[in-house]
Amino acid sequence: MYGMRGALSCARAAGVRASVAVLGAALLAAGCTSGGDDKDDGAAITQQPREADPFWVNPDSGAARQVAAYLKSGKKAEAEQIRKIAGQPTGEWIGPENPEPEARGFTEAADKAGRTALLVLYNIPHRDCGQYSQGGAADGDAYRAWVDGVARGIGDRPATVVLEPDALLHLVDGCTPEEFQDERYDLLKGAVERLKSLKNTKVYVDAGNAGWGHPDQIFEPLRRAGVDRADGFAVNVSNFYSTRDSLAYGRQLSAKLGGTHFVVDTSRNGNGPYDGGDPGERWCNPPGRALGETPTTSTADPLADAYLWVKRPGESDGTCKGGPKAGDWWPDYALKLARASSGVNG
Repeated sequence: MYGMRGALSCARAAGVRASVAVLGAALLAAGCTSGGDDKDDGAAITQQPREADPFWVNPDSGAARQVAAYLKSGKKAEAEQIRKIAGQPTGEWIGPENPEPEARGFTEAADKAGRTALLVLYNIPHRDCGQYSQGGAADGDAYRAWVDGVARGIGDRPATVVLEPDALLHLVDGCTPEEFQDERYDLLKGAVERLKSLKNTKVYVDAGNAGWGHPDQIFEPLRRAGVDRADGFAVNVSNFYSTRDSLAYGRQLSAKLGGTHFVVDTSRNGNGPYDGGDPGERWCNPPGRALGETPTTSTADPLADAYLWVKRPGESDGTCKGGPKAGDWWPDYALKLARASSGVNG
């Protein structure tokens, strides 16, 4: 209700999931991860300049395939709009079934391109309080095994991980039953420790957004979840609050944590939050939104390590407002986001 609710993006197209174990090798074989563009169809997706944006652009994302489909059908204007999304690095949400090969495939492809993979872990037991993205690991042991699989897949390759969107918020707002709360803190802390045991992995624990509660409500839960051992926390994941408001929220929370750094999800915050319709579902596929600042490590605040597109723009938040299930690519919504974002280039 206050956080992401339904932004799960691990439900990718079946073709991508089936091949993800060999994703890195396949992309390299196709020449997709180089900085050059040796294709003549105009559909190739290349990396952003490493200096300001070190994160990996997946050349086989849903947006990239939409660009190719539009070009094939002669819709060049639409293709250039969707290229605003396809040309930017976005979070790869690790699925529940094959964490090790997925994490390996993404990090290998990113490493070969000289970039860092951005991964999102969203599989905590009793996830999303029964809403659009309900589910998660069967129990604590299954979750620990899943995180261990992700860690083995990452290995020593560079990765930035956003850990469990909404998991802490749903402890604070009370929708996670009390009998599961101690375990959730333990699981989050254990995930931070396991991932930070890796040589080149950064970890940011989700900490809500500028429209949710107050930093006084979340800083102690963050500490209990192990944020002191992480690289920081993440704000505005899959939400729409402006970068200015998100930075202000992040600074206030950072002050409570002794100067902890943070990252901001700017993927869809170009027009700020939606204030119409059912207040309980304003986060879910709201109309009139726009892409935000493109991913970069050059931010407006020394405490903000990066602006990231954690949520993959164009993927549904859930079956609301005519949308498909959470995580499915929604071409019409993607096109509307892009058209409302004249300042974003692919």
